Amino acid sequence: MPPTQAESVIKNIIREIGQECAAHGEIVPETLVAFMVKAVVLDPSNGFNTDRTLTKSDVQKLVKLCVNRLLDSKNPSLDTIKMQVYFDMNYTSREEFLEEHHRVIESRLSSVSREITDSRACVREELESLYRKIVSYVLLRSGLGSPTDLKIVREATAALQSVFPQTELGTFLTLSKKDKERQLKELTMIVTGIRLFNRDCGKGGEGIDDLPAILQEAIPATTQHVDSQLEVVQEQAYRYTAILEKVAKNPLMSQELQPYMLREALYNVRQCEIFLQVILSDIITCAQEVEMMIKQLEAQLEQLKLTVKSKTAVPTSQVFPIFIALSNLWTSFQDETVLISILSNLTTHLEPFLGAHDLFFPEKVMQVLLDGVTVKTDVCRIKEHIEDKVNVADFKKLEWLFPETTANFDKLLIQYRGFCAYTFATTDGLLLPGNPSIGILKYKDKYYTFNTRDAAYSFAENPENYIDIIREKAKRNAELIQLLELHQQFESLIQYSQMKEVDKRYIKPITKCETGTQTDTHLLPPTIVRSYEWNEWELRRKAIKLANLRRKVTHSVQTDHSHMRRENCSQVYPSKDVGTQSMREGSSRVPRPQIYIAGLHGGQTKTTYGVKVNLTRAVDET
Repeated sequence: MPPTQAESVIKNIIREIGQECAAHGEIVPETLVAFMVKAVVLDPSNGFNTDRTLTKSDVQKLVKLCVNRLLDSKNPSLDTIKMQVYFDMNYTSREEFLEEHHRVIESRLSSVSREITDSRACVREELESLYRKIVSYVLLRSGLGSPTDLKIVREATAALQSVFPQTELGTFLTLSKKDKERQLKELTMIVTGIRLFNRDCGKGGEGIDDLPAILQEAIPATTQHVDSQLEVVQEQAYRYTAILEKVAKNPLMSQELQPYMLREALYNVRQCEIFLQVILSDIITCAQEVEMMIKQLEAQLEQLKLTVKSKTAVPTSQVFPIFIALSNLWTSFQDETVLISILSNLTTHLEPFLGAHDLFFPEKVMQVLLDGVTVKTDVCRIKEHIEDKVNVADFKKLEWLFPETTANFDKLLIQYRGFCAYTFATTDGLLLPGNPSIGILKYKDKYYTFNTRDAAYSFAENPENYIDIIREKAKRNAELIQLLELHQQFESLIQYSQMKEVDKRYIKPITKCETGTQTDTHLLPPTIVRSYEWNEWELRRKAIKLANLRRKVTHSVQTDHSHMRRENCSQVYPSKDVGTQSMREGSSRVPRPQIYIAGLHGGQTKTTYGVKVNLTRAVDET
């Protein structure tokens, strides 16, 4: 099936599934439907063959299975998938978020900016109206107060008149559109810096919030909120892990309990834990940025006070750069405020995806299941085996990395998000944190950790077998693809936003040796020479071509009417002598005529008699 036709079929399937869910009162995003379609097709128990075209009955079966799964409200696995789709659609990296935020601001200001740059004001009333629009633009772009508040408008107008009086409008109108836009942005920054300086001196700053103080209160509060949510999720994960370990040791208990529900609940809380840790990491970055910016703001204000002091006039070349720096700092404070708000909302919206735990495993049931079980945290599990290390001498063909002999050890991209691959493959999907202190196995340029030394030895005997087992388990539980970062093995399910980050987070270790120093073979990044050619026949062809070009003659033609306009030239190849040769040689031949006349010189008699003799051979004799 052609790609365009296949894409059309998939869109129709997604649309039909969405309509079926809507008919049952459930509005499902298309992204979630698309993920579910791929998850159902991947699951081998559903019997879909990805190598052949879907028939009409296959499509009906696919739609039915997807609708049933999407409408199953009592399913922790569906909650996990919904959580993953929501987070992927609403979370982005810090840099991308700030770029998008600034782009939105520019788009909102485009109409106001266009009115100013396209203005052709001439009379006094039009010029005054244009100046008021510039003041409104400055307030809107800076975000320091409402352009409808009279006090704020007066203060901004006074600051603008000190650097851009109304008499300069004539010169402004003669500029090009780009120069007008550039000057508007520069004026906004200078006016913002003036207002911030006046606020610090207690002589203005109407409508300007104290963003540094607000952030110093908001960041700890948001951090505490995320920490508390993270503690609850981790506690649930530890309890589910302890119960699943108990079930693995007691086969009779597994028949009564339905451990697959416990596993799906464990995957749910582990995924939420990972997302909360990502959010917490971003909040910590915000806190560090804010702390650094507060120091810079204080330094800039202090420098500005020393520059101005009690002077009546200060050169613009000294104060304008400081005003612009103050404006940029304040814009950064505004960005951090919006970013903290977004991260806080993300944390709040993750909570509804954890609702299945109280439904299936209320506290009374958990207490019964935890009877006689010791609940261990991830830190406790790591400390139990921190001294058990892999003996490198036992492995001749495999490479093991240790923290004391490897730089960038903490930055290695561990497979399966750092969970023990052997335990997950052999205990029917149990997630236990790997212990890097035991040793990290490097296998085919990928890194694996294990929770015990025995697990490491067992996995190292046949890594491919356990990798295949984990891949098959992920086909049956689609949420594991993102939870364990298996996107490279399931490229059809990778999200574009994550695809860009795969290579960025991959950091190769630098192994240290005791006997000497180790340097990189290639100090500079490799470059590909596009003009290189390895084929000698291709080189010969290019050489002949160049040689032929050297023998070409360039001709030019010029007329009486064209010699004053331009020079025209053309270059052509001479025509080639072409011949043909057949496989056999043949020819045809006719007899040569031989006719003699005798007696023309006369004889003994007076009368001459000629005798004609024809000696030409016959055609069949040749």
